[in-house]
Amino acid sequence: MAERVARLASERAVVVFTKSGCCMSTAVTTLLGELAVSAAVHELDRDPLGKEMERELGGSLVGGTSKVMAMHLKGELVPLLKSAGALWL
Repeated sequence: MAERVARLASERAVVVFTKSGCCMSTAVTTLLGELAVSAAVHELDRDPLGKEMERELGGSLVGGTSKVMAMHLKGELVPLLKSAGALWL
């Protein structure tokens, strides 16, 4: 499972693991779209191995919606996206 998560996470500079219909996930993907970031989005609840993938992800990435939004409000998200090669502004 770790290899699959790593492969999915390496698809693009920004990869979002969501659950379909989650308004908080939609808020993050909308924000990234408004920043012109082309993120790969994987809906865990539509993947047969989604629960296992979610356990594998844990808290090892940037974080949930509240952390992403807090970083954006503090002016930390755009520099992070630029350093990841996801934003060219």
